[in-house]
Amino acid sequence: MKRIVLTGGGTAGHVTPNIALLPRLRELGYDVQYIGSYDGIEKKLIEELGVPYHGIASGKLRRYFDWKNFSDPFRVMKGFFQSKKLLKQLKPDIIFSKGGFVSVPVVQAAKQLHIPVIIHESDMTPGLANKLALPAATKVCCNFPETVPYLPAGKAVVTGSPIRAELHSGNKLAALKFCGFTAEKPVLLIIGGSLGSVAVNQAIRGILPELLKTFQVVHLCGKGNLDAALSNTPGYVQYEYIKQELADLFALADIVVSRAGANAICELLELRKPNLLIPLSAAASRGDQILNAKSFQKQGFSEVLQEEELTPEVLLSSILSLYENRQKYISAMEHSAASNAVTTITDMIQEIAG
Repeated sequence: MKRIVLTGGGTAGHVTPNIALLPRLRELGYDVQYIGSYDGIEKKLIEELGVPYHGIASGKLRRYFDWKNFSDPFRVMKGFFQSKKLLKQLKPDIIFSKGGFVSVPVVQAAKQLHIPVIIHESDMTPGLANKLALPAATKVCCNFPETVPYLPAGKAVVTGSPIRAELHSGNKLAALKFCGFTAEKPVLLIIGGSLGSVAVNQAIRGILPELLKTFQVVHLCGKGNLDAALSNTPGYVQYEYIKQELADLFALADIVVSRAGANAICELLELRKPNLLIPLSAAASRGDQILNAKSFQKQGFSEVLQEEELTPEVLLSSILSLYENRQKYISAMEHSAASNAVTTITDMIQEIAG
């Protein structure tokens, strides 16, 4: 039996692609182990799936002043020695890293022990953790053709991001019943991310009467962002967060309005959902969502509306245009090479692991 160590953490985006690989890895007969931080989000997510979990010390390398910048390098060093000891015990055939700062000591330890490593970079340009890990990589998977020049020559492969298999098995009829909708009217799905987006939420609710003339609306608005005044609006349902029913809601949706996080838009690509992307502004991020959205727009997968342009008139016009031209976007997505990432990546793991 071959053994693989998965690593990555700090945010759900550094964990869910690893989770998406699990069913296929198990089908291929791999013993799967996970290395993450002591108490990061990855610990709960992975342990719920019955995967052996190994916690290590983890620090963060910040580009801004923080007193923890003086102590965290020692935590990273501790994590490196812990990783080295663990890898000697586990003797994996290969490591797959989804990034986040906890992955850096794991990948560096693997390099010293001559264990092959595959890294996945979700965003257009590599984050700091992956930049530090790149020299140790055998191959680097990425989501966008534009990312390849930023990666070591000969190592980059455009694979897309692994998507959970259950998202393909949504039940449209179950979603209609769950939402209390009719099959006679198209459905617009709004996804603002797990924390929600105040700007997107306000903009959608500002044009809701106009939207409901054409669509039924499912609004995933984020924790603490429900609007009680709209609770009994016919054709409109709002949820803070959806987990179990998400696949059904995707199956039901005719078009989607979403933020432009890498994992989210790769799900839309894999599921062939015409989408309007409203990326997080550069003022509130390092600008990666803007670059992600521009790439998808260039490839014909998405319409894009910048947050600074988010007026009621422009938003309504963009949504109606997306629906009218939805087949154009579906056709472009059907011809994308960056889909079926689970098979592409697990085939690569098989080849490198021997």
